[in-house]
Amino acid sequence: MEQSVNRDQMLQNLKSRTTPWDIVIIGGGATGAGVAVDAASRGFDVLLLEAMDFGKGTSSRSTKLVHGGVRYLEQGNVSLVMSALKERGLLRQNAPHLVHDLAFIVPNYAWWQTPFYGAGLKVYDLLAGRYGFGKSRLLSQEETIERLPNIERNELRGGVVYYDGQFDDARLLIDLISTAADHGATLLNYFPVTAITKGPDGRDNAGLVNGVTAVDSESGEAFQIPAKVVVNATGMFTDAIRHMSDPSADRMISPSQGIHLVFDRSFLRGDSALMVPRTSDGRVLFAIPWHNHTVVGTTDTPIPEAVYEPRPLEEEIDFILETAAEYLSHPPRRSDVLSVYVGVRPLVKSDSGNKTSSLSRDHVIHIDNYGLLTITGGKWTTYRHMAEDCVDNAIDLGPLEERPCRTHNLPIHGYLEDTSNLGHLRVYGALAEQIQRLAASDPLLGRQLHPALPYIAAEVVWATRHELARTVEDVLARRTRALFLNAHAAIQMARPVAALMAEELHHPPAWVQSQVTTFTQLATQYTLPSR
Repeated sequence: MEQSVNRDQMLQNLKSRTTPWDIVIIGGGATGAGVAVDAASRGFDVLLLEAMDFGKGTSSRSTKLVHGGVRYLEQGNVSLVMSALKERGLLRQNAPHLVHDLAFIVPNYAWWQTPFYGAGLKVYDLLAGRYGFGKSRLLSQEETIERLPNIERNELRGGVVYYDGQFDDARLLIDLISTAADHGATLLNYFPVTAITKGPDGRDNAGLVNGVTAVDSESGEAFQIPAKVVVNATGMFTDAIRHMSDPSADRMISPSQGIHLVFDRSFLRGDSALMVPRTSDGRVLFAIPWHNHTVVGTTDTPIPEAVYEPRPLEEEIDFILETAAEYLSHPPRRSDVLSVYVGVRPLVKSDSGNKTSSLSRDHVIHIDNYGLLTITGGKWTTYRHMAEDCVDNAIDLGPLEERPCRTHNLPIHGYLEDTSNLGHLRVYGALAEQIQRLAASDPLLGRQLHPALPYIAAEVVWATRHELARTVEDVLARRTRALFLNAHAAIQMARPVAALMAEELHHPPAWVQSQVTTFTQLATQYTLPSR
């Protein structure tokens, strides 16, 4: 049964708990939310704690693709591709309101590219089997131009079309949080874990992990929370949590950042995406239509440590602009960038070199000497399989009662097959009708917040009441995608959004001003100052 996610109720669930939780999950990104859905749907008592907002880190900053990973075929990682292609199919099946097919065009400018890429993509089709999204085929020069009207035509010989999936990452994450709540999980954002607690086990003086200490950032109240199993699903901050359990633990994560530039829709006319299979840094470059805009990325730059708001490097910006200019007949310029967003990939360390584009995208499960279960690595597309593997291990570790996984065919919150008549509200799926009713109840709630973006005031109220949004950033970055689509427009939306939230959350006028100031400082990082 779908229900609203209310923070006061979630907090009361925590305070009233008198026995250890079966599983406490640290981290509210794709991995943590997936584990929460899997564990709660099996009937376990689940608590998830997120230090900031759900998806504040990597999980809201992807390339917006649900894909098998064409380039992993070149690396010979067939098992990863097959697993991802299966999970891609299950995700479209379970969340059709958020995941849809997208045609990708690989333009060919040399005689050998058409047969070479055509053959590789036929293997991709074969590996997908019954989970396929459509069959690849060769395109003539004319067909390539028809599908990509903005493609550079000089020396263009033709192309190859193949099919993968696209989604809205942050919206899927919020729906996973809601799905976990639908199955009885308790989930709290702005609730950082400050310590891993241990108790004697008769075998080790230090004892085994038996819970966590956490703090409610909003009230400052601290909680001692007992648990049978503690899962570390903190992505790029994996090592910080591991060191709470074992200060001598080796680092597992080798962080790498990738940037995306967002442009007006006109830079990629048509409904197909562009895929460049090999750039000068060895990565794949995509230009994809997304929310009536064009997203171009990504880069792969090793960084010394992970932070919530990484800054784009000038060389990364130049790389994307220069590479895009080679393939688009109307080359994008720096002044055309509406927003730039940066994400950090929590890649699992390897001893063979330091090139992050070659590090494993497989997930890793590690249980330390004190019983802390860590899951890291992987990618958005395989979150469900990762969660299943994690909960299976948690059952053995607990030990917990053996219960089968239920997520293969579990509809995700908001499930709706046909969203074609919902406009930009389609990402809410079955819940769009309730937002439409809310908008119709008051003329002020039906108003558009900025002419450059489709979002309406009712969405702000909905996010605050039903989706655990606590700040202007939560609404403009993740409940809607305003900050990622047009940073300047998002800045102008901040004050009306803050006013709507303050009324819902009973905050004083000073809170509104504080939120506007804080958000404006953040959003400025998503803009590109002219040189």
